[in-house]
Amino acid sequence: MRQWMIDAFAARPFRGNPACVVAPFEAWPEDAWMQSLAAENNQAETAFLLTTNEAHRFGLRWFTPATEVPLCGHATLASAHALFEEIGLALDEVAFDTRSGVLTVKRAAAGYEMDFPADPPKRVDAPGELAEALGAEPVETWAGQYLIAILKDEDAVRRLNPDIRALKPISAGATGGRGNVGVSALTTGGDYDVVSRFFAPGSGIDEDPTTGSLHCILSPLFSTKLGRATLKFHQAYPGRGGDLECELAGDRVRLRGSAVTVLEGTLRL
Repeated sequence: MRQWMIDAFAARPFRGNPACVVAPFEAWPEDAWMQSLAAENNQAETAFLLTTNEAHRFGLRWFTPATEVPLCGHATLASAHALFEEIGLALDEVAFDTRSGVLTVKRAAAGYEMDFPADPPKRVDAPGELAEALGAEPVETWAGQYLIAILKDEDAVRRLNPDIRALKPISAGATGGRGNVGVSALTTGGDYDVVSRFFAPGSGIDEDPTTGSLHCILSPLFSTKLGRATLKFHQAYPGRGGDLECELAGDRVRLRGSAVTVLEGTLRL
């Protein structure tokens, strides 16, 4: 059984967000087995694929080391890359049946383009403990699937050293979700429009390097603020970082980025 580690939202190795992708199964393994393998891999996500009677269509599930999640952008991108570049799927587009509906990924001029559901957030009052947990005062606070704190500038986002454990109950109380927090700010020029970081204790991850699902919230939020459908984002995970372009298209977000395989292995299971 083959498995790959793929850096998603990266044009070269050791950037973006690594995901493990397991070669497609003909029937789903037991949930406990998939969770155990994800814990063994100890990456933000391990993606599991299922063949169907259609060559372009696959089942897809995502597991962190601690839990199964309903949506994961970087591991979806990595899964498409594995199918196209490692398995040799001779198609221009692939569809995935997931807990978040049908997600498509197609080849693009510079990598891949994913089609995901948008998650427009609503502005909320900042929970009283949020500033202390972050170590910074939010300028605005928004809630979608995750709690979003907008800070005054890019430097404030990059300098953050939050109390990760304190963030989980604060976000869960504000959103009714797992307890994850995105932090972002507009930039003042350069190669991207928005900088962000993502802290995900509710999914068993202190900080995620590059997060597709976060940008399903940030894309409609900042497209409205800036009056442009297409924006460039940089997720500033310390020492790594990842880049993606997002285009808001009605109730969908088109996320564009590259991927590179860094490891191939054989599971002796």
